[in-house]
Amino acid sequence: MTPLLEDPPKSFLFGFDPGSGVARITLNRPERLNALTFEVYGELRDTFRALDSEAGVRAVVITGAGRGFCTGGDVEDIIGPLFDRDSEGLLEFTRMTCDLILAIRTCRQPVIAALNGTVAGAGAVIATACDIRIAAESAKIAFLFTRVGLSGADMGVAWMLPRIVGFGRATELLMTGDFIDAGEAHRIGLYNRVVPDGEIVAIAAELAGRLANGPSYALRMTKDALNREAHMGLEEALEAEAQVQAVCMEDPNFREAYEAFVEKRRPRFG
Repeated sequence: MTPLLEDPPKSFLFGFDPGSGVARITLNRPERLNALTFEVYGELRDTFRALDSEAGVRAVVITGAGRGFCTGGDVEDIIGPLFDRDSEGLLEFTRMTCDLILAIRTCRQPVIAALNGTVAGAGAVIATACDIRIAAESAKIAFLFTRVGLSGADMGVAWMLPRIVGFGRATELLMTGDFIDAGEAHRIGLYNRVVPDGEIVAIAAELAGRLANGPSYALRMTKDALNREAHMGLEEALEAEAQVQAVCMEDPNFREAYEAFVEKRRPRFG
């Protein structure tokens, strides 16, 4: 057992089911709609970095306790204190927030966001960084940064969001900071699924379990390709995928899938 599982984070809830291989992160400041503090940012970053090398964890679910997923930086615990920082201190903070997003995107396990209630500001960016977003019917989302005088391009969202919803819709969301409801977010492709409020965590956990039972190396390579190929030309992307696929064909899971098909049974992926 690694230190991550022996000594879990203190600023949010962390659980792990060895049977399914699914880890669950629950933001746990419901009285503040799970607004982020400096400590939460840092522990989330460190947790996703640690999960990347945690062999027993095969999928991750992140959700929020109470009536909302996350409303972004806490006005009292983050926004106010930022005015006391100099330029170097402000850059140190913004780089830390970006490091969290990088840790989510480079975490080899699939990361599923189970979104409930308000998903706003940095909370919306964290959701965007996840691989799949399953939202409750109540899950309204907004990228609020311009409404408080900040750039709509924060924590890498100007790179991620256009790839999900298209350039035009991303421009509108990032410039206006408007909330959109679950139906609209699903229609434009920001939410993968919308489900009844009471079912959100169970459905996300079910999907996480399904992915956890899948071929872990192939899923890792898929996520890596999605990250890297955004800036490639077609020929470069084709060559990258040819090389990755050839490597995957030497992975034991490829043979296991073949033998399971021949033997008419479900594959047992590692």
